[in-house]
Amino acid sequence: MKDMINHKKPMQFSKFGVLTTATATALATLLPMAPSNAQLFGSNTDNGQLFGAKTDIDKDDHIAIAAPFGDNNYKLLVVEQKTDERQCWDEKGSEPVIVEPLLKNFDFTGICGRATDSNGYSIRVDGQDLGQQYNLQVVRQDQQLLLVGRPSLGNDGEQMIIGRTHGLAEGEYLKFDLEPQWEFAKRTYQGKILGHYYFAKTTVDIPFEDAKQDIYVKEIAKAVDRGFISGFEDNTFRPQEQLTREQVVSIAIESLKSIPELNITVPEQVSNSPYPDVATNRWSAAKIQWAKNNDIVSGYPNGTFRPADSVTRAELMAIENKVAQYAQQQLGQSSEQLPQTQEPFNFTDIQGHWANDLITQMSAACGIASPLNEQGDEFAPNEPAQRNYAAAATVRMLNCLEGDQTASLH
Repeated sequence: MKDMINHKKPMQFSKFGVLTTATATALATLLPMAPSNAQLFGSNTDNGQLFGAKTDIDKDDHIAIAAPFGDNNYKLLVVEQKTDERQCWDEKGSEPVIVEPLLKNFDFTGICGRATDSNGYSIRVDGQDLGQQYNLQVVRQDQQLLLVGRPSLGNDGEQMIIGRTHGLAEGEYLKFDLEPQWEFAKRTYQGKILGHYYFAKTTVDIPFEDAKQDIYVKEIAKAVDRGFISGFEDNTFRPQEQLTREQVVSIAIESLKSIPELNITVPEQVSNSPYPDVATNRWSAAKIQWAKNNDIVSGYPNGTFRPADSVTRAELMAIENKVAQYAQQQLGQSSEQLPQTQEPFNFTDIQGHWANDLITQMSAACGIASPLNEQGDEFAPNEPAQRNYAAAATVRMLNCLEGDQTASLH
């Protein structure tokens, strides 16, 4: 990462000491410890939605503060201005900016938000939560304080500089200015914004702001670069929007076109409807006809295709498998199954499902089938497939075909 510490001579950092019992009591009104059983994330829901999209938040309503305690020690304090009822903090000066935490002088419930430890804030890079891999710490260097992400024990990652105070003022609360690319972010759960604060950064070059902190951002960027999926006219990607059956047909065909050795020609229009509910003038009619002719998709027993219906995650795996088989046939390869590059995942919710064997097989093939939101042990086969996962699964399928056997995020 661009802001990792990289100097010819090792830098000497002074980590501030541990909060003592006496000091903790003195700061209890401002820096209370969160309960030990605090939960950062909710449990699974009936609709399969663990998390919503990452939410960018107004930087002017949030501040990262170096809060003094003990003998010239500091710890991180995050404060949010939730309403305009009372001012939560005041600032004065520059290099460094001195902060007066006004919220300690009144009952700030519902007015100010506050986080004082890792239960309330953590690091997120390229859509990945790094709370278990990195600790946020305040260190002193060259007459200023740095907010850094330090690798946890057992993690050999590099230290990251997230913010700096641009000066010192002993015993004062000091503002951290975040480094370029770093921003405050939050997540949503069942449509509600969660209270946990992220120091978030995106290293992937992607034009869609709403995808920059998505868990699949790297694969979305690859999918867009290969041209089999794109954003919308308002410059959004809408990563968690449900994918329709006709949209997944389009993705399947365009992904095949992205394989250099294949020459795929799809007519722009058809004279006859491929299915009774797919009119000849529908934008997807010719693609659906081509996919039907090449055994990539099929309709329902009653003869319909239902192009605008959501495609399920299990159906997505079936289509990914059919696309891979078609490509293998055209390339003169064995089309029985994709290379098994890893141990199959032991999903707990697919036993007895029509796609049980297929999902297991696809999980062993470059991790094409992976747990819902890359967490837990459920695949959620009947849940609607979202655009972000469809992009990721298709990238993984193409990687398997082309010998880039990169495992899933899980």
